[in-house]
Amino acid sequence: MSQFLTDPLLLAIAVPLALALAIALGLPKRWSVRLAYGAFAVPALAALHVWWHYSAAPKVDGYAFLTRYSTGLDGLGIGLKLGLNGISLPLFVMAGIVGLAAGLFAIQSQAERLKIYLMLLLVMQAGLMGVFASVDVLYFYFFHELALIPTFIMVGVWGGRDRSYAAMKMTIYLTAGAMISLVGLIALYVKSGANSFDLIALRTHLAANPLGETVQNNVFGLLLFGFGILVSLWPLHTWAPLGYGAAPSSNAMLHAGVLKKFGLYGLIQVGLPLLPAGASHWALPLAWVAVMGNVVIVGVITIAQRDLKQMIGYSSVMHMGYAFLGLAAGSAMGVGGVVLMMVAHGLSVALLFLLATSIHHRTHSFAMDEMGGLAQKTPVLAALFVAATFASIGLPGFANFWGELTIFIALWKFSPLITAFAVAGVVISAIYGLRSVARVFFGPATDRMNEITAKYPVVDLRWSEKAPALILLAVLLFVGFWPKSLSQPINETLGAMKFSGGATHTHVHPR
Repeated sequence: MSQFLTDPLLLAIAVPLALALAIALGLPKRWSVRLAYGAFAVPALAALHVWWHYSAAPKVDGYAFLTRYSTGLDGLGIGLKLGLNGISLPLFVMAGIVGLAAGLFAIQSQAERLKIYLMLLLVMQAGLMGVFASVDVLYFYFFHELALIPTFIMVGVWGGRDRSYAAMKMTIYLTAGAMISLVGLIALYVKSGANSFDLIALRTHLAANPLGETVQNNVFGLLLFGFGILVSLWPLHTWAPLGYGAAPSSNAMLHAGVLKKFGLYGLIQVGLPLLPAGASHWALPLAWVAVMGNVVIVGVITIAQRDLKQMIGYSSVMHMGYAFLGLAAGSAMGVGGVVLMMVAHGLSVALLFLLATSIHHRTHSFAMDEMGGLAQKTPVLAALFVAATFASIGLPGFANFWGELTIFIALWKFSPLITAFAVAGVVISAIYGLRSVARVFFGPATDRMNEITAKYPVVDLRWSEKAPALILLAVLLFVGFWPKSLSQPINETLGAMKFSGGATHTHVHPR
């Protein structure tokens, strides 16, 4: 019991899961809502605690806060082992903060069947914290599935337009991706001969007994294909804009902001260090698919969007292309940039989905062609949306800038031509981002907008909306002005890894 109370990683998983169970067993709505504040706050506080103490915490095999809990499956090499290294720490922190913002927004949303809505969101939050805290590969996968199931239910029950079709398409694509990923992980377990799913044991064993090149190519291909579907790698990306467009806001914040990073994180923690020859084999085709598919093609499609939420969904798919490019570069700098970008993207896309819903509450529409002039009536909403858009574009001063910059530098060493296409994506982002700001907030109001404002009073953001938005924006600015707070632990972990790209410079930002 004392170990449970002093383990911040286990608390971050168990507290939201315990309240979800209590709600399922009939906890009254009044207490469900009140306790939900604490249940979403605990993972965020645990994340901030480990962030603050990580540098001074003792490390075992590169992991801090390392604890193993027996599950009765030790003979199969399976056990609940929790810990954080420099790669998982930033994502664990991001998951806690985005979860708090999504939870606060959900509690004040007055959604129908709010108890069940919060229960599913709490299960999702517990799974997300478990994904990034797990050292055992099988539990890493299990927690992803735990977080994924509420997504299908929430989209199907509380979703908006085309919710049934969106839920079905998400279920098919994401289940397929998860199954292919599982096959890859099991193949790695069998072929490695380590008789363990423990990531530390796998790394130690395969460092001394590396797999053959053909095996690495095949297993990495399975992981890349499976994880790629989950991350929305082109052309298997179409589930994402549709799903996010239909998903309720808090669910979209958690899935697009956090859960979508599962595949990238798996490739970084499992694929690259354990299958370096396989990563090198797939690097060039991955780079071309990511830059031409995700960045250029999806970027142009994003420009064509007229629905605000669909535009944000497509922009999320586009930015995942940058992350795949950083992985393809195969260097410590590229991978470090990917980790920073995953954190920044998670915060900024969650903020954009939150603000898009706030816009909908005031205009009763997501159609940007029906808006205009909203900044005069909602200046705080306009300022926050402009800031979130600048962050998404990668403006200096926000966390996104450091991720994109380091990816581009690493990519230049890999291929100047691919880098040129990737940098063009920044221009594409600026076009659709700034145009959305202009259409929604500035310029003359449309006739429909005038009808809405005449019928309903348009007020600026309430504190129930400001608070979660300001939490996300504050962290984006904090990391933007002090990237060393995250890059230092990233550097320490990446410095101990070998990369097929051969880069020796491990720092992911100028000191």
